[in-house]
Amino acid sequence: MDRLRRLLNPEQPYEPLPSPPPDPEDADSSALHDSHPPPPSPAFSYIDYTIFLLLGISMLWAWNMFLAAGPYFQTRFAPSPWLLNNFQAAEVSVSTITNLGSMLLLTRMQAGASYPKRIIASLFINMVTFTLLAVSTGFGVDAKGYFAFLMCMILATSLATGLCQNGIFAYVSGFGQPRYTQGIMTGQAVAGVLPCVAQIVSVLSVGEGGEGQEDGDGEPVVRSSAARAYFLTATVIAVVTLGAFMLLQARHRTPEKTQDNTTSDAASDQEDKKTVPLLLLFRKLFWLASGVFVTFAVTMFFPVFTQRILSVRPADQQGALTQPATFIPLAFLLWNTGDLLGRLLTAVPTLSLVHRPKIVFILAILRVAWVGLYHLCNIRGEGAVVESDFFYLVVVQLLFGLSNGYLGSICMIGAGEWVEPEEREAAGGFMGLMLVAGLAVGSLLSFAVAG
Repeated sequence: MDRLRRLLNPEQPYEPLPSPPPDPEDADSSALHDSHPPPPSPAFSYIDYTIFLLLGISMLWAWNMFLAAGPYFQTRFAPSPWLLNNFQAAEVSVSTITNLGSMLLLTRMQAGASYPKRIIASLFINMVTFTLLAVSTGFGVDAKGYFAFLMCMILATSLATGLCQNGIFAYVSGFGQPRYTQGIMTGQAVAGVLPCVAQIVSVLSVGEGGEGQEDGDGEPVVRSSAARAYFLTATVIAVVTLGAFMLLQARHRTPEKTQDNTTSDAASDQEDKKTVPLLLLFRKLFWLASGVFVTFAVTMFFPVFTQRILSVRPADQQGALTQPATFIPLAFLLWNTGDLLGRLLTAVPTLSLVHRPKIVFILAILRVAWVGLYHLCNIRGEGAVVESDFFYLVVVQLLFGLSNGYLGSICMIGAGEWVEPEEREAAGGFMGLMLVAGLAVGSLLSFAVAG
């Protein structure tokens, strides 16, 4: 019983710090912050929350656009069986390796880092990349040439995602408002839901025989136009997000700075910004950092299984939503809907586990059980142990997504509570690194399990 009490009421060498800074007249506060107390955190603003929500959408919209355009890529690689079978694995490998490498580099480049500039640079990269992808739908090149072009585009968007993740999580930590971080995490979930809805609607709108319409090169016109719409939508999202972020910058720009002293003030700010060792951050955030790593590593098993699991209904009894063209996007939609609900649950104070990091880590470990549940479903149409689409879509997909959204958000939101105020920016970047590392490790392990 004593061991159980210690587990449920963990003691750590660092107590979580309150979100608002302590009163400067308090003796304990003076001892902690010496002669440079941090400025008071800004009051919560729904305008700022909406902008951070939009930043979260933009962060993962690019990757979800690549997933939504998967059928179009299949038509481009149809002449090459090897590329057709391996382009998705290549997408994941290039994306995760580039993303992890950029996050490692950016996390170490703390001194003098301008996180707003990293966010702006990522949005510009996405604008250019998805404009080029939209234009490419009108040009016919061979499968190998298009594969090389696509890998370059994925490399660019992965670099942009690294810049965006590092910049946004570090930037929002400086506000000292956990709800803004929750807004970013919710935006990421929204970015997963909308493309799935668009894909289902697009397939249902085509109807019987729609896929047979071809242009002069033998490429389905509907898929090409849909891919162009996906890519242009990503460009528009990046443009709108850039405008919203510039508004956020203007809202929090110090008004008393004049043109004459702006340079000296910026230089002074960079001198005051110290580099926080990653080992120190890992020691303070061990349970939450490990929790977010395990959570997203386990999560990366779901895309591989979702692409292979079909409805348990026989082919001659399948309806509009149970045929593979819509059933697979429907399964992604249920998972992403659960992910969104899980992230929204973190806004309820009574459901928060921010101050119970060990429990968060244990729950992240227990999510491995869902990998076993996938094996009870109809993988590749070879039969299911549990012959129920409801079991697969709700018990497996929806609840697995909900656990990801809830635990992942708790880890990211709670990071700022366990470090000093001047360490929050570095802690935000570090937690983003652990998240990406979990995605990279999980993507590599998922291929072995799926095989």
